[in-house]
Amino acid sequence: MINVSDPHAPRSLIVTLYGAYGRFMPGPVPVAELIRLLAAVGVDAPSVRSSVSRLKRRGLLRPARTAEGAAGYELSPDARQLLDDGDRRIYATTPPEDEGWVLAVFSVPESERQKRHVLRSRLAGLGFGTAAPGVWIAPARLYEETRHTLHRLRLDPYVDFFRGEHLGFTPTAGAVARWWDLAAIAKAHEAFLDRHARVLHDWEGRADTPPEEAYRDYLLALDSWRHLPYTDPGLPARLLPGDWPGAHSAAVFRALHERLRDAGAVFAGV
Repeated sequence: MINVSDPHAPRSLIVTLYGAYGRFMPGPVPVAELIRLLAAVGVDAPSVRSSVSRLKRRGLLRPARTAEGAAGYELSPDARQLLDDGDRRIYATTPPEDEGWVLAVFSVPESERQKRHVLRSRLAGLGFGTAAPGVWIAPARLYEETRHTLHRLRLDPYVDFFRGEHLGFTPTAGAVARWWDLAAIAKAHEAFLDRHARVLHDWEGRADTPPEEAYRDYLLALDSWRHLPYTDPGLPARLLPGDWPGAHSAAVFRALHERLRDAGAVFAGV
């Protein structure tokens, strides 16, 4: 999914809203409706307007009129592609299979070194680890999404992709601990659990699911969660520490999704 900022920043919440509900509405989301839906998670109208303007400048949203003639915003084609790619990570219902690795090897001329920085940033944002200078590695299933992203940014001429397996000499679990900062990834999972496991516990003790409360808690949980499958690209469980918190955080999100998403859709008008 599109990664624009820290969780719960207004721009991030707007993207999360479109990913969860806005793209399923029959036309552009009216500005007044955006303000109503973001107010439910604590964002005021001036912040909504300024954040929408930034997303428009970035090419993610574009202005459009509703069937009734009201001013609104719809997703750009690039934004829809990014959300579709993100769905496969964010809403995964089973642990990913171990399909080997994809390597991204890039070379950027010194005269275009700014593109080198953008490449590194994008690959890191997609969940790649660093195997060596100019050599980035990720689970093989991330290839298609990475190809879409680099093509959209016109960075594809600088990159070659390879599929393969790790043959040593370092044991693969040790190499993975060198390629990714596993402690930082685990900390991100723990932060999600600290924030949302109690929310799930509270809902499990209730028989009712009021739409506005469901919408609020679901949107905040999704806004936190959608960044995690990019911080943690779904490394094989056999290569991770035994007390890895990723499975627990994924289970908490799935339970919140199943309990709250559809009730929240009633409040969102989908």
